[in-house]
Amino acid sequence: MSNDPNPPKTAVLLLAHGSPDSVDDVPEFLLQVTRGRQLPPQVIEEVKHRYALIGHSPLTERTLQQGDLLSQKLGLPVYVGMRNWEPFISDTVRTLAADRIERAVVICLAPQNSRTSVGLYRSALEKDVSFDIDFVDSWHNHPLLIQAFTEKLLAGTKRASREMGANVPVIFTAHSVPQQTITEGDPYETQARETAALVAREAALASEDWTFAFQSQGMSGAGWLGPTVEDTIVALKNKGHRGVFIQPVGFLCDHVEVLYDIDIAFKQFAEKEEIGLWRAESLNDSPLLTAALVDVARSRMRKAASPPLAGR
Repeated sequence: MSNDPNPPKTAVLLLAHGSPDSVDDVPEFLLQVTRGRQLPPQVIEEVKHRYALIGHSPLTERTLQQGDLLSQKLGLPVYVGMRNWEPFISDTVRTLAADRIERAVVICLAPQNSRTSVGLYRSALEKDVSFDIDFVDSWHNHPLLIQAFTEKLLAGTKRASREMGANVPVIFTAHSVPQQTITEGDPYETQARETAALVAREAALASEDWTFAFQSQGMSGAGWLGPTVEDTIVALKNKGHRGVFIQPVGFLCDHVEVLYDIDIAFKQFAEKEEIGLWRAESLNDSPLLTAALVDVARSRMRKAASPPLAGR
């Protein structure tokens, strides 16, 4: 470790998507998402309808809670910035500068790297930053993250199997992205599938006991990454299964893609297909998730503090 008597004032910055505070905020929120491009009225109304059904997206509160838990364990200040809603990344960056932070380890709360999420967060950050940043591109395969997902998976499948009276197959999911993104070399699909495979291995699932699907495809007509959850449910039903268990491994807390897409839309679809559906609890305030974030941050700090090897 470095013996620098005056190490730079360091913090952690967590970045996330953001979520509107209320249904009335949805139109302005969507303008933030599209960077001012107007969406068709029917799309806006559909998004408002989804938020109304869940009452409120707890994404902001959960993310701030995750930051507080990380700060307590790390013993350093942790800041939170959102790309599409308050607290905006630009505002948080100004706060770090005002607090005289000299270096920040930046962790996106989207563990798989895609230019449609992590890439956009990074672009928003780098426009205004005036201090050194150590940007974590991905942490999708971190052992403690895998353990966190596995803990929720095992607890949930135990309950589902008890209620079903038989084992239920697992569908791991992650948010879909435009197919063109993957075609152009984005690592997201590979990393999302790797996260799922690692959780399945940790949970000792046989290959026939789990599969993978992409959820929350966009409402535009462009091609989106699949297979869809709906098609996957039908395929499992056709194999004779009477229930399915969903675990989203691309999300770290409850928000609209979990509380509406899974708990309402997929549940209704499964009921129509006369098949049971269960979901793993989101990580939210999971101690294992906090431990993963602590380790990611500390490993970056250790690396920065280590003197360079001779000859390099």
